[in-house]
Parts: sequence; C-alpha cells; structure tokens
Amino acid sequence: MAVSPSSSAQQARQALADRLAELCRDAGLNGIELAARCGWHPSKSSRIMNAKTPPSADDIRAWCHACGAEGQTADLIASLRAVEGMWVEWRRMERAGLRRAQEARLPLYERTRRFRSYSSWLVPGLIQTPGYTEAVLRAVQRRRVPIDDVADAVAVRMDRQRVLYEGQRRFAFLVEESVLRNGHGDEDTQAEQLERLRLLADGELPHVSLGVVPSRLGRSRMPVEGFWIYDKAQVNVELVSGYLTLTQPSEVGAYADTFASLADMAAYGENARRLITTAINSLG
Repeated sequence: MAVSPSSSAQQARQALADRLAELCRDAGLNGIELAARCGWHPSKSSRIMNAKTPPSADDIRAWCHACGAEGQTADLIASLRAVEGMWVEWRRMERAGLRRAQEARLPLYERTRRFRSYSSWLVPGLIQTPGYTEAVLRAVQRRRVPIDDVADAVAVRMDRQRVLYEGQRRFAFLVEESVLRNGHGDEDTQAEQLERLRLLADGELPHVSLGVVPSRLGRSRMPVEGFWIYDKAQVNVELVSGYLTLTQPSEVGAYADTFASLADMAAYGENARRLITTAINSLG
C-alpha cells in the first residue's frame, strides 16, 4: 500500500489498524501471542496495530482466524481496499491501459450533482475536444503506459461528457490563463479547443460556468495543483506520482476554500472571452 501525505489516507489506515487491535484485545490476546498463532515474527502484529505496516488481505484473514472472528474478515478486507484506493500510483491505475482508467471514474461522475474543477496545466476532461483529448492521452501513453489503447480511452472520455447534458447538474470550471497556451496538440487542435472554451464563456450551457484566472503580478493566491470537487463529499487531486482521493471533511473544505479564492480572481463572460480570443490570435 503506497503511503501518501494525505491525512484522510493516514486516518483511514489508522482506523483499520485500530479495528484489528480491538479484535486482538477482545480475543484476550496480546500482539506477541497473536503473531505466534499466525506464524509471524513477533514484531509484525505490533507494526500492523500501530499502522506502521499495512496488512495484506491474507494477513487480515489470518488475524481474524487467530482471534476467532472469521465473520468480520470480509468487512475488514473491504476496508483495506477502500484505504488502498485513497492513494493510487499512476503505474498501478494505468497498468491495464488508459481505457480502464477512464471507465473507472464514470460511476463517480454519474452520482455527482455539483462539479468544481480547477486546472493549472490543461483543459479539464469534461470540456475537452476529441483532438485535444487524443493529444493529452497520447502524451501520457508514450510517457508511462506500455499498452496503446488511446483511441478507446478517447472514446470513453467523450462518452463521459454526456453528464454535461443529463440530469440537474451544475459545473464550475476554473483554468489558469497559461492553460490557454499549453501546447497540447498542433495549431488546429489548440484552435478547436480554444473555440470550445470561448463558446462556454459565452454561456453556451447555462448550467456550466467557465472562469479564466489571469496571469498577472501581485496575485493574492498562486496557482496550485489541479483538483476536482464532487459535491461536498470528495476531492480528487492529480499529482505527478499518483491520484489522491480525499474524503476528510477538513481537507474537502480546504480545497473548497481554495476554489472560492481562485474563483474570485477569475475572469468570466466577456472578460474571459477576450483572454481566450487573444490566445486564439496568438496561434498565428
């Protein structure tokens, strides 16, 4: 289980460790006795109970058997899987190809009613054009994915955009002005994507807000890592090494506050349109 700096992930790991420690106590065992029943080194049970070493599914099965609590095995393994899913390295998420990584997010999108997305380096996936998506995913595939299923992954992402038009959903997108000149794809690809953004800035979809945070001196808030907020329940952050899921209310709140601060700095409507038009004209 990869370790992330997120307090959400840390607290979830500790909660699982506490449940295992409670089983041990309820069985009248100490850590050394439990380790002996499982055939482990004496220190292993202590490391698991103190959340220093994450258990495997087999460790949990052995633990529950030693404590006479086999009925709790399935629930504890489910908790383990949830903890593991809070921090996922890209190489693990994408080892079966990019298509499956795109498909995995669809249930979250379908159950969300309010989306907030901030990006400092590319156009958010829900408002990308097919050509832009192909350029982005092709760059990812060349860098770290041995399987070439880019065409399928593009099709999945385009299909996922149907949530923009279904149900009573609201969307707020924020992009840094630098995103308008990030160089993904060729000139035609960039022009098509920027025209898509210009239409959104003009109010093409009334339930979709697009803000552009201008590049200027004296900003009150510097650019941060890109993130998505789903309702008030979850934040996903895309980092260089992996994909972080946050559900701790304090952390979700911190990202919501950051989004609000950046939104106050953004240009909308005609002002955003001017920034996008300038970027289009700069293509030559």
